[in-house]
Amino acid sequence: MKKENLHKDSETFLAKWLEGDITDKDLKDLVGKADYEAYLKLRKGLDVSDQLNAPVDESFSKIQKRIAKKETKVKPLYTNWAIGIAASIVVLFGLFTFLNTSEVVVETGYGENKTIALLDGSEVVLNARSKIVYNEDTWNNDRKLVLEGEAYFKVAKGETFVVNTKNGTVSVLGTEFNVNSTEDFFDVVCYEGKVGVKTSGSNHILLPNNTVRRVDGHIEVTNSSGKMPTWIHGESSFDSVPLHIVIGALEAQYNVSFDSGAIDESDIFTGSFPHDSLNIALKTVFTTLNITYNEKENRNIKLRYKE
Repeated sequence: MKKENLHKDSETFLAKWLEGDITDKDLKDLVGKADYEAYLKLRKGLDVSDQLNAPVDESFSKIQKRIAKKETKVKPLYTNWAIGIAASIVVLFGLFTFLNTSEVVVETGYGENKTIALLDGSEVVLNARSKIVYNEDTWNNDRKLVLEGEAYFKVAKGETFVVNTKNGTVSVLGTEFNVNSTEDFFDVVCYEGKVGVKTSGSNHILLPNNTVRRVDGHIEVTNSSGKMPTWIHGESSFDSVPLHIVIGALEAQYNVSFDSGAIDESDIFTGSFPHDSLNIALKTVFTTLNITYNEKENRNIKLRYKE
């Protein structure tokens, strides 16, 4: 169907489709793949009301006039339901050209873990204060996402699965792995399958129990143990990492801040802390380093070495 006819008839097709008078297949044949996918968003309940700040009365009036010229009988588009369709038409042929409505953003708060099922059957578990962003429409043909923070991935077999971070890129086909990408810290652990890791200055292929880590610009490849990261089960573990990495993890889990000006944050820590008790976590981390901790106000904790 020619483009000009599509725009002329699209509101009629939409109304009939929402009423069940046109099948999904018929609608796709009538309007084309691109607009059909846009219509599917409406049926999924896409909430676009916040984007419609401008009045829609004029657009709705034009739509009514064009519908009135049709010989095909369509159920009257009056009442609040009609206004909803008119607003949807405006979005489809207006705002959709400016907004990337297919972008999905999932975030976690302080001390929160969240499991996300992706469209291909892959699974992502987000650690506290982390975020992933991906494109829902192109996902099955282009499995790419952006990660900020830490996540554990169980990837279904298929085309290449890519995790982009500000510290580097992780590429796999079907496997299980963990990625932690924060300021001045990048850590990738392979638990199953094979993982490719690319940074600005290096390329690595990881096999099960291999780890590649970049801390403050220094890259090292080591071996790890375990079948999955401990944080999934409520305990954050660290192996020879600078203290500032551990402090950042404590802040993400417990929504606290630290006054660390009196200590050396480059001190190395090996150990773990639980996610269900701030007092135990503080004692576990700082007592071993001969550091005292005192809460000042507004959940701000002052650190200093014992005299």
